[in-house]
Amino acid sequence: MTTSTHLVRTRRFLPLFVTQLLGAFNDNLYKNAMVLYVVYSVYNSEAAEARFSAIASGLFILPFFLLSALAGQLADMRDKARIIRIVKACEIAIMLVGGTGLVLAWLGMEVEAIAIPLMLAALLAMGVHSTFFGPIKYAILPQHLHEGEVLAGTGLVEAGTYIAILAGTILAGWIPVEVAAAGVVLTALVGYVSGRQVPPAPPMIDAQKIDYNVLTSSYDLIRNTTRHRQVFMAIVAISFFWTVGTVLFIQFPPLAKNVLSASKEVASLFLVMFSIGIAVGSMSINALLKGTVSARFAPASVIVMGLFITAFHYVCRAWNVHPDAPLMDVAAFIAQPLAVPLLLCLLGIAIAGGMFVVPLYAFLTTVVDKSETARTIAANNIVNSGAMVIGSLIAGGLTWIGVTIVDQLMLGAAMCIVSAWLGWLLYKAEREVRQSGVTR
Repeated sequence: MTTSTHLVRTRRFLPLFVTQLLGAFNDNLYKNAMVLYVVYSVYNSEAAEARFSAIASGLFILPFFLLSALAGQLADMRDKARIIRIVKACEIAIMLVGGTGLVLAWLGMEVEAIAIPLMLAALLAMGVHSTFFGPIKYAILPQHLHEGEVLAGTGLVEAGTYIAILAGTILAGWIPVEVAAAGVVLTALVGYVSGRQVPPAPPMIDAQKIDYNVLTSSYDLIRNTTRHRQVFMAIVAISFFWTVGTVLFIQFPPLAKNVLSASKEVASLFLVMFSIGIAVGSMSINALLKGTVSARFAPASVIVMGLFITAFHYVCRAWNVHPDAPLMDVAAFIAQPLAVPLLLCLLGIAIAGGMFVVPLYAFLTTVVDKSETARTIAANNIVNSGAMVIGSLIAGGLTWIGVTIVDQLMLGAAMCIVSAWLGWLLYKAEREVRQSGVTR
């Protein structure tokens, strides 16, 4: 029996895995249903659509930047299972608000005055929800799993996350928006039930005073991570990866509609291919490394990712659709001569990205002491979210000055070069630590 198969049969892993899977599914069902509906049914301008997509991404990311320090302190100093129950209860209320916004938009009632603000408010609240759940899903792994199971558990969580993203994205593109509104509430209810099954995970240190000042606590949290060179390098490399990912995800819906003349189902297909690729890459790197936490393949993986982004750019530039033609459904899109190369480029981007990022997350939970893991993940979330907000602002700024969506893809390709350099520095630091015989 493989380690992965064994883990999904145990209560110390399965309830957390299911709860995380449902949370990722709900995030993406709601977020994509909202963005696709607004892009395809409310606005009729490439600039307005790209701006809304960037605003939505920025709002979801903002709580990670502001509240991750508090989330990390709570997760390390309180029972993680209890926090999960509280967070999943809040998700039910959030989805009731978001579902109301979706229904109002579907009914055409005060779409810009009430429906869109309600939807964006719920998206912001879901960002808060994910901010407090994020440190727990990784920090709890070394507490509940054996040392040789952590990389496999991390890979399963990543793969499961992207399978859930895949399912949520598919549904968001294909089901009516009013059905999505009911679906997000129902999923939140099931997630709350599964979250109650997570075994207790008491703090590994004595309870300490919580610093509620988000500025000082965030600064102190990030400063403390610099004590672990490998962890700090991993955080910076992950941040660049997610900046690239944010730019790509912002561009997919308006790119599908305005460049490729494709329907929202095709935009959903793009996100599906991306999610499948991340899941494949997450599991593949675990097999290549045979359970060892290492950045050995990180530089090559992200260079390959950059090459696929470049290829995707050129395929999009070569795409030729009559401007007055109706939006293509999935069947018509697949029939286009460049459709298969375009989808293969997306798949390659995602597989290489998954192979790059999974070992880096494993570094965050294995290099530091178990009592610090949640705060380490929180520090990672702060830096990641700051980088992603910057990526959203850059994408929005480039759109504002007239840079086309297709040409913005090359920004992601260029950033992969920086990520490869950071991955190499991390692997170099890793080898130095191993040669010196020091683990921390």
